[in-house]
Amino acid sequence: MSVVGHSPPPFFKRGVAPLARLAIFTALSLFLLVVDLRFSTLDMLRATIATAIYPLQQLAYRPVEFVGGAGQYFASLTTLQRENNELRDRQLAIANQLLRQEHLELENQRLRALLDMRDRQPTQGSVADILYSARDPFSRRVFIDKGQQQGINSGQVVVDDIGVVGQVTRVYPLLSEVTLLTDKHQAIPVQSQRSGLRAVLAGAGAGLMELRYLPANAEIVEGDILVTSGLDGIYLPGLPVARVSKIDRDAAYTFARILCEPLAGIERNGQVLVLSPREMPAARPEDAPLRGADAATGKGAKINRGAAAKGR
Repeated sequence: MSVVGHSPPPFFKRGVAPLARLAIFTALSLFLLVVDLRFSTLDMLRATIATAIYPLQQLAYRPVEFVGGAGQYFASLTTLQRENNELRDRQLAIANQLLRQEHLELENQRLRALLDMRDRQPTQGSVADILYSARDPFSRRVFIDKGQQQGINSGQVVVDDIGVVGQVTRVYPLLSEVTLLTDKHQAIPVQSQRSGLRAVLAGAGAGLMELRYLPANAEIVEGDILVTSGLDGIYLPGLPVARVSKIDRDAAYTFARILCEPLAGIERNGQVLVLSPREMPAARPEDAPLRGADAATGKGAKINRGAAAKGR
């Protein structure tokens, strides 16, 4: 029953047709997708939403993290106990070698003092973590978490517990770029530990290196260990570098093709040691070249000593 001037409210209020509503929302969605893809207008909104829900995500992840952490703790405890036992056994096994090495070092110092030879310069270093590899697939470079603020300079040598890994080639405020020995643009002067043959070892890519410019009859065999010669003034002498893996002595070519495998874990390292820059020892007065009148005096002194020796 209706009152004058008033109509009863409808039971079902009909609005826009469902098909039209679907078309409107579909067009709006496509419009937002195109605008976001073209102009990236929703990045700020995404960042705001992600920041707002980050505490909720962390809170929801706490139980899973707690369970995983507990399991990892007990697994790590077992692993540490096993490694501790292995290290104790290894220490006992090499105790004799350590004692003999200390004796040999003391004997070496006495012999070098008798021969009036310069002592090899000790070096220090800082441990760094490898963050990630370079994006260039044709280069072998990694980035470490030490830079100018930690005193890292371009040219410093990078090693691990086995041998040489590479060299710092670019330094940033908080990180540094290390070029690995297997990079095709990297070269290092080396020396055969067995025969003393000096050569240049260059990166060949694919985790290998190549000894270049050696004749086919060079005194080198498979299995030879190559160490740094120290002739470049950058690398300390005697650092292990690589092992000769394959030799191709083709008489049709002037030089032999010699491939080597790096000793260090170049492609699988997580931590490395960045050595301090090498300081060349100061020249002794007797090693300085003679000039002018000094040269003439020195030459005369040599002649006089030679004449005296003949007179005797």
